[in-house]
Amino acid sequence: MKLMAIVLAAGQGKRMKSKLYKVLHPVAGKPMVGHVVDTLKQIDVTRTMVIVGFGAEAVQSYLGDQVEYALQEKQCGTGHAVLQAKDLLGDEDGMTVVICGDTPLISDVTLKNTIELHQRSGASATILTAKLDEPQGYGRVIRGEDGRVARIVEQKDCNSEEAAVQEINTGTYIFDNRKLFKALGSVTNNNAQNEYYLTDVVGIMTSAGETVQGYCMADAAESIGVNDRVALAEAERLFKVRINREHMLNGVTIVDPANTYIERDVVIGADTVLLPGTILRGKTIIGEQCTIGPQTEIIDSVVKDDVTIKQSVLQEAYVDNEASVGPFAYLRPGADIGKQVKIGDFVEIKNAKLGDGSKVSHLSYVGDAIVGTNVNIGCGAITVNYDGFNKNLTEIGNDAFVGSNVNLIAPVKIGNGAYVVAGSTITHAVNDGDLAIARERQTNKPGYADKIKGRMKAKKENKATKE
Repeated sequence: MKLMAIVLAAGQGKRMKSKLYKVLHPVAGKPMVGHVVDTLKQIDVTRTMVIVGFGAEAVQSYLGDQVEYALQEKQCGTGHAVLQAKDLLGDEDGMTVVICGDTPLISDVTLKNTIELHQRSGASATILTAKLDEPQGYGRVIRGEDGRVARIVEQKDCNSEEAAVQEINTGTYIFDNRKLFKALGSVTNNNAQNEYYLTDVVGIMTSAGETVQGYCMADAAESIGVNDRVALAEAERLFKVRINREHMLNGVTIVDPANTYIERDVVIGADTVLLPGTILRGKTIIGEQCTIGPQTEIIDSVVKDDVTIKQSVLQEAYVDNEASVGPFAYLRPGADIGKQVKIGDFVEIKNAKLGDGSKVSHLSYVGDAIVGTNVNIGCGAITVNYDGFNKNLTEIGNDAFVGSNVNLIAPVKIGNGAYVVAGSTITHAVNDGDLAIARERQTNKPGYADKIKGRMKAKKENKATKE
């Protein structure tokens, strides 16, 4: 049976007190509505309609053409929001998932189980429910003696018996599509808020003799809807626990899960160890048998197998097998680190490729460069890549040696096996096998240091006498 979805994402989210549209606030590195759309893809939804209102352009810019859109110009309730999809979905046969764009924790497994109950029971509607120890503020799901849903009662309308019910409506539903839009035509706004409520569809269907089921989710934490920053932080915490657990069950050692942050789209290989303070963001891919951390942040980077990275920052970088990075290194966008390369402390690499076996052990900057294999770049060496107008390329051949405190003024090329003496400032090419030295000859003046000290002492004493 065809499966469609309507995502309610038109609310402004005033309680967030933010210029950012509510459903675009990120949880685990991805906007909340992005999590919802991804989950719908996992259950093979064929058409997804996102109802937008405030911030419509921002939502459309983020989601692009992976979904369809309907505009709710004036926010008149959840029933009115769903009704905006009628022109596009109203004549379709099949099932429709209605879900809020601020519920990022609902899983594909939970939705699949809800759909399975819906189909098996022949229901016209199935409500996703949860049981809470403290259900204050939520609509209560009231079931009949047969276990089916009889009605949903909002908190303000509950009598004492209904208020004691712990099963609540999460705001996610599965509907027979045609029956949904037929029932919506009977929904009125005769209430204190003058709004059209989607929950009224349940009463309309049950009054018409239709079957309405309720599926109670196994983990009530999935039901959390984010309406303010407190709920946003709680959703972030819960998502972090879920993500870390998935990685650990897949063979990743996380030494201190409470102090390890992994965003949703990160991939990590088996037998990798994450030490405390590790932060993995974006589309980062970590290979097998790596050691990452402590206190390391990796963003949108690829790290292959058997790599060690500690107390460093990587962004849009590539690190090949058996390389080591850190401590206190910074790999910026375009850093391409070869096999068994060593990047040591206080080294910065930007838009540079380092061949297999090369070493930049400490206190150096390599930018806009192509470095060959088995090259040694000494302490304090710098590729001077920017002339005030353009970024220029430095090329260093295989097996070259660049001594400490060397400035390579780009554009410049150092040949294979060449040797650049420490303290040199290189402005011209060094051919294969050549030695380059570019520094002024040292001059020593005997006794001159004592003369300077004497002058300074006399000047200081003279000043003190005048005062």
